[in-house]
Amino acid sequence: MKLTAITPAHFPWFDYARYSFSLGLMTDRGAYLSGHTASEYDPVNKKIVVRGSMTDQVRTAYAKIGAILDAAGMGFQDVVRVVEYVRPEGIERYAEAAAVRAEVFGAHQPTVHTVPVKSLLRPEAFIEIEITAGPVGAATDVGSRASPARDSAGVVYLPTIQPVDAQGRIVGAGDIVAQTAYIFEQAGKMLAALGLGFQNVVKTVDYLTAEGLAKYKGTGRIRKQHLGPIYPGAAGLMMPRLVHPEALIQYDFIASRDELECINPGWTRYEKLTYSPAVKAGKLLFMSGQGALDPASERVVHEDDVVAQAEYTYRNIIKVLEAAGAGPQNLVKTIEYVTPNALADYRNVAGVRAALLRTPYPASTGLICEALLRPEMKIEVDPFAILD
Repeated sequence: MKLTAITPAHFPWFDYARYSFSLGLMTDRGAYLSGHTASEYDPVNKKIVVRGSMTDQVRTAYAKIGAILDAAGMGFQDVVRVVEYVRPEGIERYAEAAAVRAEVFGAHQPTVHTVPVKSLLRPEAFIEIEITAGPVGAATDVGSRASPARDSAGVVYLPTIQPVDAQGRIVGAGDIVAQTAYIFEQAGKMLAALGLGFQNVVKTVDYLTAEGLAKYKGTGRIRKQHLGPIYPGAAGLMMPRLVHPEALIQYDFIASRDELECINPGWTRYEKLTYSPAVKAGKLLFMSGQGALDPASERVVHEDDVVAQAEYTYRNIIKVLEAAGAGPQNLVKTIEYVTPNALADYRNVAGVRAALLRTPYPASTGLICEALLRPEMKIEVDPFAILD
């Protein structure tokens, strides 16, 4: 399997060559792009700036994405999944983003994941957009109020599922366990409509609020009831609010039609959890989010140092890759969730990536969360790889 950095001949917004990530990677399964905001270099002030309204910013982000897709020999008609990371002020203007998306894609409808975040690395940005493009299967209307599910060569992306009924009303108000149960009920219906079940789920990402944290452990019972026998990779992140203002939790699901295999470097702590270090589905490796948690002692290390935590985290990610017979050269995409108190030193994490990863560097998206599930953690990395 060969990974190729996507390098547009003309990309006027900024010089991407000096970063430890790629604008996007081309693989034999399609293209995986880094997240993109409306950031661009201002030659007068000699700095990166973000300008304009939500509509303006989304148009600029899609212009950048279009240039990258074009360099990969692809277009918007090849996009199977759109992830829109939106800060709280952007959620209030989200209809503008949806309108531009509809204009960009026309009749073609990718699956949409909508992820509220505390902030973006460019604080003036309302939204950051991440794209997956590849073989486009038929869209399946599974009753989502937002977007269809999309099958891409056996990888099935479900749209973001909120604890909201068909009329847009919150379900299980104030009860994160009840909201999770409803989400899984809806996910089960979607999967069944696609000829799949929870046994096909390879990745879950859930986002919760601080208000939901106290009873969050209770949601493990819902996961145990539905998932398995091979538990998916997973990540769980805290955000200041979710798409619906009364939601305490929301979920994104990815499933596969391939046979699944659990990948574990020998970390026994996962025996009591409802997720795996990684799940192999064909040549795709869906990995759980990793932080600076010692798998043996289950203690967070390097509590006051985001750079040291990042190095520890990436070394553990490499251990998972090696357990799958791979290495850092197989890493296709990373999402780095950073806490607000780590931002001052976060730029130095680029040096860790440059030292431990391989060129072409994976596509990457950096986001600011409210907090991580272990309060001592300053960074969590959500990786994805393709095996040889």
